[in-house]
Amino acid sequence: MAVRPHWPALLLAAAGAAAVLWAIRPLPDPALAPLLLLTMAIGGAFVLLDYGFTGGFRDFLAERDGRALGAAFVVPAVATLVVLPVGVLAEGYGRYVAPVGPSLLVGAALFGVGMMLANGCGSGALAAAGQGSRRMWVALPFFCLGGVLGSLALPTALRLPGIEVDLAAWFGPWGGLIVTEALLLAFAAAVLRGTRPPAGRLRAGAVIGALAAAVFLVSGLPWGITMGLTLWGAQAITAVAPVLDGTEFWSEPGMAAMLDGPLLAMHGSLGDVGLLLGALGAAAATGRLRHGVPLGLRPAAGAAVGGLLLGIGARLSFGCNVGAFLGGISSGSLHGFAWFVAVLPGCWVGLRLRPAFGLSGVAQPVASLSAQS
Repeated sequence: MAVRPHWPALLLAAAGAAAVLWAIRPLPDPALAPLLLLTMAIGGAFVLLDYGFTGGFRDFLAERDGRALGAAFVVPAVATLVVLPVGVLAEGYGRYVAPVGPSLLVGAALFGVGMMLANGCGSGALAAAGQGSRRMWVALPFFCLGGVLGSLALPTALRLPGIEVDLAAWFGPWGGLIVTEALLLAFAAAVLRGTRPPAGRLRAGAVIGALAAAVFLVSGLPWGITMGLTLWGAQAITAVAPVLDGTEFWSEPGMAAMLDGPLLAMHGSLGDVGLLLGALGAAAATGRLRHGVPLGLRPAAGAAVGGLLLGIGARLSFGCNVGAFLGGISSGSLHGFAWFVAVLPGCWVGLRLRPAFGLSGVAQPVASLSAQS
């Protein structure tokens, strides 16, 4: 049966993209327009390839099926080929290297709980929201608020002991690349436990990884999601009352400039808008909009609680499946691997809390965005 495009939504996506391009036109950063187009492509890829991270964690913990989660390691494996050597050797590029300590471990666990209750992570929430998911339009404002709350706690959390391990500093750019890829292979093998990941999942992950590498080449830093959402929350709060100016996190010069500057000038914020618009356009063009799926009171409460925990956890643990797992690992930082390990207990707890919010505690079919309604 032929797919009928949803023309109003498709026109909305096109108008939104045109409006954002017009809004960033006066800004001096030449990376903004290509970054918007790239992140729109990522949003479209998430929808067209039916890709998401959350379902893999659910399958692994609830059904002992590690195929989708194991296949997810191909995303950083592809991105690392570009991010790590270019980030070390090329001028003007940076990487995400962060300490492994209580902040990361507690934050990742909180993020895992939130991921199971909201039925999505940072990228999945934005892609599903672009598809019209009512659940994610409840979760996203709380995600933004949680990010602000996490930012207020982060400076204190970072004063606790931690260890920073940069594999590129230890082994050089090419040695660090080899060690990182070897660790990814070992982690994937441990998750897969002899099973074979679906070829379609591997292809989709490779596409997402290649697009993430392209974002890095354009923006100068690995792709990030959650700092943009935190900035949305912070600017919304500041528009009502300037209560963040004197806080330790937002007093830091770079954060203060971001708080006072144009929302679309921040790469993560613009990228989040691009992901939303790309998902909306792809869903509208292919009949995959989900705005008609009802959302009950208890699942809505789960989305709100989950979104809040996602935001707090992401800020404390330096990101999500994109910023911490993908960005950290592709940067050659051990904290990306530690984040993956630490998020699993939180997912386990979140799975057991799901029935309280009217959600099934049993895994859904392999990592489908259709589960993120």
